[in-house]
Amino acid sequence: MREVFQQELAEVQERLVEIADLVAVSIDKATRAFNESDVSLAEEVIADDDKIDQAAVELDELAITILAKQQPVARDLRIVVSALRISASLERMGDMSTHISQLARYRFPDKVVPKSLRPTFAEMGRLDVEIARRLVDLLRTEDVHLAEEIRNEDDKVDALHLSVFDKVLGEKWKGETVDTVDATLASRYHERFADHAVSIAKKVQYLATGDWDPEKSAL
Repeated sequence: MREVFQQELAEVQERLVEIADLVAVSIDKATRAFNESDVSLAEEVIADDDKIDQAAVELDELAITILAKQQPVARDLRIVVSALRISASLERMGDMSTHISQLARYRFPDKVVPKSLRPTFAEMGRLDVEIARRLVDLLRTEDVHLAEEIRNEDDKVDALHLSVFDKVLGEKWKGETVDTVDATLASRYHERFADHAVSIAKKVQYLATGDWDPEKSAL
Protein backbone atom coordinates (compact mmCIF):
# COMPACT_ATOMS: atom_id res chain seq x y z
CA MET A 1 0.00 0.00 0.00
CA ARG A 2 2.84 2.38 0.84
CA GLU A 3 4.43 1.77 -2.55
CA VAL A 4 1.16 2.54 -4.29
CA PHE A 5 0.82 5.72 -2.26
CA GLN A 6 4.30 6.89 -3.24
CA GLN A 7 3.50 6.18 -6.88
CA GLU A 8 0.38 8.30 -6.56
CA LEU A 9 2.35 11.17 -5.03
CA ALA A 10 4.86 10.91 -7.88
CA GLU A 11 2.00 11.06 -10.37
CA VAL A 12 0.73 14.24 -8.70
CA GLN A 13 4.12 15.87 -9.22
CA GLU A 14 4.32 14.66 -12.82
CA ARG A 15 0.91 16.10 -13.59
CA LEU A 16 1.83 19.45 -12.05
CA VAL A 17 4.89 19.58 -14.31
CA GLU A 18 2.75 18.71 -17.33
CA ILE A 19 0.28 21.51 -16.56
CA ALA A 20 3.10 23.97 -15.97
CA ASP A 21 4.52 22.96 -19.36
CA LEU A 22 1.18 23.73 -21.00
CA VAL A 23 1.12 27.10 -19.25
CA ALA A 24 4.66 27.91 -20.41
CA VAL A 25 3.69 27.18 -24.02
CA SER A 26 0.52 29.22 -23.57
CA ILE A 27 2.23 32.38 -22.28
CA ASP A 28 4.94 32.13 -24.94
CA LYS A 29 2.32 32.05 -27.69
CA ALA A 30 0.21 34.72 -25.99
CA THR A 31 3.05 37.21 -25.70
CA ARG A 32 4.05 36.66 -29.32
CA ALA A 33 0.43 37.06 -30.43
CA PHE A 34 0.17 40.25 -28.39
CA ASN A 35 3.42 41.84 -29.52
CA GLU A 36 3.23 40.76 -33.16
CA SER A 37 -0.54 41.06 -33.64
CA ASP A 38 -0.67 37.40 -34.67
CA VAL A 39 -4.32 36.41 -34.58
CA SER A 40 -3.61 32.76 -35.44
CA LEU A 41 -1.42 32.35 -32.37
CA ALA A 42 -4.02 34.16 -30.27
CA GLU A 43 -6.69 31.72 -31.42
CA GLU A 44 -4.43 28.77 -30.54
CA VAL A 45 -3.97 30.03 -27.00
CA ILE A 46 -7.68 30.62 -26.52
CA ALA A 47 -8.58 27.18 -27.89
CA ASP A 48 -5.90 25.37 -25.88
CA ASP A 49 -6.97 26.87 -22.56
CA ASP A 50 -9.48 24.02 -22.26
CA LYS A 51 -6.55 21.57 -22.13
CA ILE A 52 -5.09 23.40 -19.13
CA ASP A 53 -8.47 23.53 -17.42
CA GLN A 54 -9.13 19.82 -18.01
CA ALA A 55 -5.67 18.82 -16.83
CA ALA A 56 -6.18 20.85 -13.65
CA VAL A 57 -9.56 19.21 -13.02
CA GLU A 58 -8.08 15.73 -13.47
CA LEU A 59 -5.24 16.52 -11.09
CA ASP A 60 -7.67 17.82 -8.50
CA GLU A 61 -9.71 14.63 -8.80
CA LEU A 62 -6.57 12.55 -8.27
CA ALA A 63 -5.56 14.60 -5.23
CA ILE A 64 -9.01 14.30 -3.69
CA THR A 65 -9.00 10.54 -4.28
CA ILE A 66 -5.64 10.29 -2.51
CA LEU A 67 -6.97 12.29 0.43
CA ALA A 68 -10.02 10.04 0.70
CA LYS A 69 -8.30 6.67 0.28
CA GLN A 70 -4.84 7.18 1.74
CA GLN A 71 -5.60 9.73 4.47
CA PRO A 72 -2.06 11.16 4.33
CA VAL A 73 -0.52 12.98 7.29
CA ALA A 74 2.40 15.35 7.94
CA ARG A 75 4.48 16.17 4.84
CA ASP A 76 2.50 13.83 2.58
CA LEU A 77 -0.68 15.70 3.47
CA ARG A 78 0.99 19.03 2.77
CA ILE A 79 2.11 17.75 -0.63
CA VAL A 80 -1.41 16.78 -1.68
CA VAL A 81 -3.06 19.93 -0.32
CA SER A 82 -0.37 22.09 -1.92
CA ALA A 83 -0.94 20.31 -5.22
CA LEU A 84 -4.59 21.38 -5.14
CA ARG A 85 -3.58 24.99 -4.57
CA ILE A 86 -0.81 24.92 -7.15
CA SER A 87 -3.21 23.44 -9.68
CA ALA A 88 -5.59 26.34 -9.12
CA SER A 89 -2.80 28.88 -9.61
CA LEU A 90 -1.63 27.19 -12.81
CA GLU A 91 -5.18 27.25 -14.14
CA ARG A 92 -5.36 30.99 -13.44
CA MET A 93 -2.04 31.52 -15.18
CA GLY A 94 -3.56 29.87 -18.23
CA ASP A 95 -6.47 32.28 -17.94
CA MET A 96 -4.08 35.23 -17.95
CA SER A 97 -2.51 33.93 -21.17
CA THR A 98 -5.98 33.66 -22.65
CA HIS A 99 -6.89 37.22 -21.65
CA ILE A 100 -3.70 38.55 -23.24
CA SER A 101 -4.52 36.64 -26.43
CA GLN A 102 -8.09 37.90 -26.45
CA LEU A 103 -6.81 41.47 -26.47
CA ALA A 104 -4.64 40.63 -29.48
CA ARG A 105 -7.61 39.06 -31.26
CA TYR A 106 -9.97 41.95 -30.51
CA ARG A 107 -7.55 44.58 -31.86
CA PHE A 108 -6.36 42.61 -34.91
CA PRO A 109 -5.03 43.72 -37.38
CA ASP A 110 -3.87 46.61 -35.18
CA LYS A 111 -1.47 46.13 -32.30
CA VAL A 112 -2.95 46.37 -28.84
CA VAL A 113 -0.88 49.20 -27.38
CA PRO A 114 0.64 52.38 -28.82
CA LYS A 115 4.20 52.34 -30.11
CA SER A 116 5.59 54.10 -27.04
CA LEU A 117 4.57 51.19 -24.78
CA ARG A 118 5.55 48.28 -27.00
CA PRO A 119 9.11 47.87 -25.66
CA THR A 120 7.70 47.74 -22.12
CA PHE A 121 5.22 45.01 -23.00
CA ALA A 122 7.83 43.09 -24.98
CA GLU A 123 10.03 43.00 -21.89
CA MET A 124 7.12 42.15 -19.60
CA GLY A 125 6.19 39.27 -21.88
CA ARG A 126 9.78 38.04 -22.02
CA LEU A 127 9.94 38.00 -18.23
CA ASP A 128 6.64 36.12 -17.94
CA VAL A 129 7.87 33.47 -20.38
CA GLU A 130 11.12 33.11 -18.45
CA ILE A 131 9.21 32.84 -15.17
CA ALA A 132 6.96 30.14 -16.62
CA ARG A 133 9.94 28.11 -17.83
CA ARG A 134 11.67 28.36 -14.47
CA LEU A 135 8.44 27.31 -12.79
CA VAL A 136 8.41 24.10 -14.82
CA ASP A 137 11.94 23.36 -13.64
CA LEU A 138 11.04 24.24 -10.06
CA LEU A 139 8.09 21.85 -9.99
CA ARG A 140 10.25 19.12 -11.52
CA THR A 141 13.27 19.54 -9.23
CA GLU A 142 12.13 21.48 -6.12
CA ASP A 143 15.33 23.52 -6.46
CA VAL A 144 14.70 26.38 -4.03
CA HIS A 145 17.16 28.61 -5.88
CA LEU A 146 14.69 28.66 -8.76
CA ALA A 147 11.97 29.86 -6.39
CA GLU A 148 14.10 32.85 -5.45
CA GLU A 149 14.87 33.56 -9.09
CA ILE A 150 11.15 33.60 -9.88
CA ARG A 151 10.53 36.08 -7.11
CA ASN A 152 13.34 38.32 -8.41
CA GLU A 153 11.91 38.24 -11.93
CA ASP A 154 8.48 39.07 -10.54
CA ASP A 155 9.94 42.24 -8.99
CA LYS A 156 10.97 43.31 -12.49
CA VAL A 157 7.47 42.63 -13.83
CA ASP A 158 5.99 44.67 -10.98
CA ALA A 159 8.27 47.60 -11.81
CA LEU A 160 7.24 47.48 -15.47
CA HIS A 161 3.58 47.25 -14.44
CA LEU A 162 3.95 50.44 -12.40
CA SER A 163 5.72 52.15 -15.28
CA VAL A 164 2.72 51.46 -17.53
CA PHE A 165 0.41 53.16 -15.03
CA ASP A 166 2.79 56.11 -14.76
CA LYS A 167 2.75 56.39 -18.54
CA VAL A 168 -1.00 56.23 -19.12
CA LEU A 169 -1.75 58.57 -16.22
CA GLY A 170 0.95 61.07 -17.18
CA GLU A 171 0.31 64.43 -18.77
CA LYS A 172 2.19 63.45 -21.94
CA TRP A 173 -0.07 60.45 -22.64
CA LYS A 174 -1.88 61.00 -25.95
CA GLY A 175 -3.61 57.64 -26.25
CA GLU A 176 -7.32 57.23 -26.82
CA THR A 177 -9.57 55.85 -24.10
CA VAL A 178 -9.41 52.38 -25.66
CA ASP A 179 -5.59 52.54 -25.62
CA THR A 180 -5.62 53.39 -21.92
CA VAL A 181 -8.00 50.54 -21.11
CA ASP A 182 -6.10 48.00 -23.21
CA ALA A 183 -2.72 48.98 -21.77
CA THR A 184 -4.04 48.86 -18.21
CA LEU A 185 -5.68 45.45 -18.68
CA ALA A 186 -2.72 43.94 -20.52
CA SER A 187 -0.30 45.15 -17.88
CA ARG A 188 -2.49 43.73 -15.13
CA TYR A 189 -2.69 40.34 -16.86
CA HIS A 190 1.09 40.14 -17.22
CA GLU A 191 1.57 41.18 -13.60
CA ARG A 192 -0.97 38.68 -12.26
CA PHE A 193 0.58 35.88 -14.30
CA ALA A 194 3.89 36.46 -12.54
CA ASP A 195 2.18 36.83 -9.15
CA HIS A 196 0.60 33.39 -9.45
CA ALA A 197 4.00 31.93 -10.30
CA VAL A 198 5.43 33.49 -7.14
CA SER A 199 2.58 32.02 -5.11
CA ILE A 200 3.44 28.56 -6.46
CA ALA A 201 7.14 29.12 -5.85
CA LYS A 202 6.49 29.91 -2.20
CA LYS A 203 4.51 26.70 -1.74
CA VAL A 204 7.23 24.59 -3.34
CA GLN A 205 9.87 26.34 -1.27
CA TYR A 206 7.89 25.59 1.87
CA LEU A 207 7.55 21.92 0.96
CA ALA A 208 11.27 21.67 0.27
CA THR A 209 12.54 23.53 3.34
CA GLY A 210 9.71 23.69 5.86
CA ASP A 211 10.23 27.45 6.09
CA TRP A 212 7.32 29.83 5.60
CA ASP A 213 7.55 33.61 5.57
CA PRO A 214 4.26 35.02 6.92
CA GLU A 215 5.19 38.44 5.57
CA LYS A 216 5.19 37.02 2.04
CA SER A 217 2.33 34.56 2.16
CA ALA A 218 0.25 33.44 -0.81
CA LEU A 219 -1.12 36.15 -3.09
